[in-house]
Amino acid sequence: MLKYQLIVKYIKSEISNGNLEAKKKLPSLRRVSELFQCSIGTVLKAYTELEKEHIVYSLSKSGYYVLESDLSNSNSQDNPLIDFSSGSPDIESLPYKKFQHCLNNAIELYKENLFTYSNPRGLNSLIQILTSHLEEYQVFTKPENIVITTGSQQALNILTNMPFPNGNSKVLVEQPTYYGMIRALELNNIPSVGIERGFNGINLEELEKLFKYGNIKFFYTIPRFHNPTGNSYTRQEKEAIAKMAKKYNVYILEDDIMADLETDKKSDPIFAYDTSSKVIYLKSYSKVLMPGLRIAATILPKLLINTFLEYKKWLDMNSPILSQGALEVYLKSGMLDKHRKKISKLYSDRMSCLKNTLSSLKQSKIKYNVPKSGYFACIYVDSKLQYDKIISTLSNKNIQLLDTRTCFLREYRTDNYFRISISKTNEEKIKKGIPIVIDTIQKHLTDDNDNFDSYPKI
Repeated sequence: MLKYQLIVKYIKSEISNGNLEAKKKLPSLRRVSELFQCSIGTVLKAYTELEKEHIVYSLSKSGYYVLESDLSNSNSQDNPLIDFSSGSPDIESLPYKKFQHCLNNAIELYKENLFTYSNPRGLNSLIQILTSHLEEYQVFTKPENIVITTGSQQALNILTNMPFPNGNSKVLVEQPTYYGMIRALELNNIPSVGIERGFNGINLEELEKLFKYGNIKFFYTIPRFHNPTGNSYTRQEKEAIAKMAKKYNVYILEDDIMADLETDKKSDPIFAYDTSSKVIYLKSYSKVLMPGLRIAATILPKLLINTFLEYKKWLDMNSPILSQGALEVYLKSGMLDKHRKKISKLYSDRMSCLKNTLSSLKQSKIKYNVPKSGYFACIYVDSKLQYDKIISTLSNKNIQLLDTRTCFLREYRTDNYFRISISKTNEEKIKKGIPIVIDTIQKHLTDDNDNFDSYPKI
């Protein structure tokens, strides 16, 4: 083995063993040259090789530093934090090395576009790729119906603010739901109404009444691996919702954020049952790739496109060209398909571990819903409790939970739900942390169960 290869192997070993942590500076060229009794040029060659492999990075006039990678053990038992709160993907699951290659290619392909404004609809070449790519999710559409947005949150903000052809003014949301949608409604002072969604789905009769009499412009829903309950709609529920949308001229905003983690190949989105162009389909790449990419595909009915584009144009002119180009390269290469299989197994294994752990800790007043995949499971407590005390006690024990009350409109708010995210928590930490969560909840239940009927039924 050549001397520079020995140095490469040594540095990798130091990172793997935890002696060189992410963002820490590597030993100087001179120090390593003395250690291996070689020239500084040989060390430089080794460090350059490590940089090419995206294990280290260099800073001008400063030196070389360790890049966060799967060689480091950030999710190991050495890190005492157990994070059940995050909605972001596990950094160890991100394909950053391959995606960095896609970014480099995108710079070459679209360097001229980086210096000027682009079409607010998005890169035409990416849209063409997405048209065929979305068919894998049973979303069959035309290129002219696709708009690239700066993340799904931008699409949510535009759609809550813009007028709809049905002339209605209220937004209907599941309770609970994604807190980013709640904040979009609150900050923009959008009139809204809720409908309960528990572990067993939604009351379709109540939904129909709201569609018929509620002045609803659109219904925001997360059909699969719901945030925060983990529930998924059945095929019958999806078909019924699509039929109601047609009957009462109400639009559906389908946020299919977890589509890439689906394990059931027969599970189709509501969009697949839409026969009246009433479903807006939102496909983000934050959960499968990286949140910082800030790219989502919004599939819109023809009647909404011009208004949507007008609002989008004066928000950001166009979504980031470099991110769009990199995603295009990534999709064309076929790398996403391989990555989807990898992370789908990762999160389904974690969910299985979570379900087994919870099933061994049965408590009469504590119920739970654990899906087969996705990021989110949910605990529901059939009793009054000291919610703030539970959250703070767990925090003191290095266990983080989201305050799930933020997932409700204010008038629907309750403190009986605990979202459990496994996106950044491996199986060892699940087995360690969940018994502590259940025990802490149990210790902070109250005996006062007056007005029990006021709690949501699951």
